[in-house]
Amino acid sequence: MDERIKQGQRVTIIGMVGNVFLTGIKGFIGFLSGSSALIADATHSFTDILSSGVVLGGLKVASQPPDETHHYGHHKAESIVAKIVALILIGTGVGIGWSSLNTFLQGDIVPPEVSALWAVLLSIFAKEGMYQYTAHVGKKIKSSAVIADAWHHRTDSLSSVAALIGIGGARLGYPQLDPLAGIFVAGMIVYSGAKIYLTAIHELMDKAPDLEVIANIKAIALKVNGCREVSDIKARYLGSNIVVDLKICVNPYVTVMEGHGIAAEVKKQIINQVEDVVDVLIHVNPCVTKEREKV
Repeated sequence: MDERIKQGQRVTIIGMVGNVFLTGIKGFIGFLSGSSALIADATHSFTDILSSGVVLGGLKVASQPPDETHHYGHHKAESIVAKIVALILIGTGVGIGWSSLNTFLQGDIVPPEVSALWAVLLSIFAKEGMYQYTAHVGKKIKSSAVIADAWHHRTDSLSSVAALIGIGGARLGYPQLDPLAGIFVAGMIVYSGAKIYLTAIHELMDKAPDLEVIANIKAIALKVNGCREVSDIKARYLGSNIVVDLKICVNPYVTVMEGHGIAAEVKKQIINQVEDVVDVLIHVNPCVTKEREKV
């Protein structure tokens, strides 16, 4: 297992341990204090545990080498995992929103105890710290699954802020703010889930890298001695990696071995100079002069 996968698994396990602690604290105090916002927040933390478990499984699958049925490896497992995490987020948001709405419509709301404030403050600082750490590692190893898990931490932190406002407002004489905060939290969770889902869809549909990356690939290839033209460049993400297909044009009178050598050098330079590119498939064509095209 490479170091990249190990780092992803390590940060995910740390996040799971933190969420087990926070879920227990917020759920217990939320039940005792009678805060629907804090209970909603605890439910959100519980889904973080589930999503982190999914991420762990996805990273393990993604680390597997190519086999007879997966010739290109298992890298897209990370994108699939990110999609599953997004669906968990959306489902959680809808459930929390529905529960909070029913509490609000019932009308007879009792302000939560002061212990709910301390629990939610603890959650804000803990979850923001977990987000910063997980996002840093996710960007470092370029894992959409770990980044999705980081955003799960961030939405939990923001939902705790909303819960703080709701609980504080309820204790100041506006009890309706507690379930309203739960509804607001639910909306944030659904939005975050939808955003992660769309990102995963783009990855699964072989979204191309930015135009600057494509232009850089062409420029690098043209610098190789013997490569006269570059055309039909195609690139796509394979998990966090990039694979490239392109056509080059060489002197029509060079030998097959010489043409192969030019292509090999083009591939080597692209992989060495373009971040995240792991493979380049090159088709070698003979350059046709304008004079020959007229014949």
